Amino acid sequence: MADDRTQKAARPSLSRQLLPAVHGLLARPLSSYYLLISSCTLLLLIGLTMVFSATSVKAYAEKGNAFTEISSQAVYALLGLVAFWICQRLPAVTLRVLGRGLLVLSVLLLALLAGMTALASLGVLSRNGDGNPMLGPLVARLNWLYFGPVSMQPGELAKLGMVLWGADVIARKGPLLGHWRELAIPLFPVIGLLFVLVGYNDLGTMLVLLALIVGLLWAAGVRMRVFGALGVLGLAGVGLLIAAASRGAGSGAADAENYRWRRLTAFMEPLENCDTTTEAGRWCYQLIQGRSAIFEGGWFGVGLGKSALKWGYVPEAGNDFIFAIVAEELGVVGCGVVLVLLSVLAYTGFRIARRVTDPFRRLAATAITSWLVAQAVINMGGVVKLLPITGLPLPFISAGGSALIVTMAAIGMLASFARAEPDASRALNARPTPRWVRLVWAPLPPLPPPRRPGQQRPPAQKKAGRAPETSGGGRRR
Repeated sequence: MADDRTQKAARPSLSRQLLPAVHGLLARPLSSYYLLISSCTLLLLIGLTMVFSATSVKAYAEKGNAFTEISSQAVYALLGLVAFWICQRLPAVTLRVLGRGLLVLSVLLLALLAGMTALASLGVLSRNGDGNPMLGPLVARLNWLYFGPVSMQPGELAKLGMVLWGADVIARKGPLLGHWRELAIPLFPVIGLLFVLVGYNDLGTMLVLLALIVGLLWAAGVRMRVFGALGVLGLAGVGLLIAAASRGAGSGAADAENYRWRRLTAFMEPLENCDTTTEAGRWCYQLIQGRSAIFEGGWFGVGLGKSALKWGYVPEAGNDFIFAIVAEELGVVGCGVVLVLLSVLAYTGFRIARRVTDPFRRLAATAITSWLVAQAVINMGGVVKLLPITGLPLPFISAGGSALIVTMAAIGMLASFARAEPDASRALNARPTPRWVRLVWAPLPPLPPPRRPGQQRPPAQKKAGRAPETSGGGRRR
């Protein structure tokens, strides 16, 4: 008996056996790249499955074909893979130039969208049969622009353009970021313009842009007082946009209840006090149905494709509230899988930002990760009644073309940054893949500067194999 107890005490526990294996896998040169690719691939597959499950009934009832929505989403996924492949191949210099063009294009499209909405509310522009403003072949509908059968969301382009342009501007400023004037020009005027143009029709996208900018400035190492000023300006902007909804901004009307204020306050009301038969109670309807879907799912769900509330009970079941359908069909376990994959994506994005040595790549990786994390948190928080409903899609999971394509393009940039990590770059160049693989998939990343003889890494980063980290402004973090 004593020998058995001694052997059991000497045997390492399961956690002690797994931790070294996990550390060993994470210490490999290309671990960030493979973590990013695997987590995003699984999220994309789950998203396509859930979009088909959530939309097939409605598509069959309205169009006689259950595969209408999933066919469109599959096409968008293929276009997203093309965007991923292109962005993975682009060098940092090209991405900097591309960011300026994307930002200018998104500002012009947002100005056109807001202008059409404002002119239609004044009676200058005509409206189509659905009540949407028209300008020749262009049709504006909230945060969407339609040109015949082609539709797009300029706000999604604004996110990507702000990531690349903002990272380029801050990286060029360098140590000058310590001066308020250098930080304010041209960054803050452009941010204010984007907030006005995006928030006029879409408050949720404006909040994601705010989170993206906070990530950029945090990675740059600016002073905390700047974040306080941004917080005050952000609250003031939200207040102005709520007031603008009473004058017809977004989907508001001058003679109707302020829908933005009701959306921002409905999640704080107890569900048992909501009467969905009244005008005031209709803002609670989506929350009640989403909560019911979560309750019905339990731990393991009712089964894939067996949701009952997707039969017209949960509004926007394939888009804004698809997480409720995931909870009903796959239960807490399915929601946990989605949360774990999103957490791996967040960890990998911030890991890439910490390990790359180029300030532009570090800033862009932080901004992209902040954007995706904030959007996922806002979406899921609205579904479970912890945050207001803002109409944002869940990355990779919700139906939608513009959002998926732009998200895949951003992941392609993160993949390019992961291959540019110093250890990953040395490993790829030490044993280069065949030329046809580089032509089909991705070129070799540039080699980092060689270490000088006798140069030692800091003890805190020697084990991880990283160079000393500085902020975007050159200040040691």
